Amino acid sequence: MTQLVFGAVGNRVIHVSIGHQVLLLFLFAIPVACVSWTVTHEDVFRELREWFTARSNASRNILSRKFFYLFTCEYCFSHYIAIGMLFLTRFTLVFEDWRGYLIAGFSIVWIANLYMSLFGRLRLAITSERQDIEVVEKMVKKDEDDLGAKG
Repeated sequence: MTQLVFGAVGNRVIHVSIGHQVLLLFLFAIPVACVSWTVTHEDVFRELREWFTARSNASRNILSRKFFYLFTCEYCFSHYIAIGMLFLTRFTLVFEDWRGYLIAGFSIVWIANLYMSLFGRLRLAITSERQDIEVVEKMVKKDEDDLGAKG
């Protein structure tokens, strides 16, 4: 199996197989998805996100609109988080040079967005299930109240 270089630690060079690179790809996409989703969807950043949305909508300059929009779109934002991840880890895929960074960056973004899509669907299913349970509970309570009133 071919060994490819992945970063350097001090004077040591770490060799990583393509299988290990793929594993790292799926692992590195997790924090990218987590940060992207949290900033663009969760209430902890709601006020900041609303401010960015307002600035994006109100700006007359297209560059300014796009700059502020990237903080409200998980897909757009995930590119910048992936760049940060590549900077921190010096992770490359297939090639050891700039091409490896480019491939790794787009690959991390793709996997991270798969994770976010799955999480969004799971969250929607859980919310829907909770609403169904509430409806059933209300119907059962109403039936119990109706039976209690008759007896």
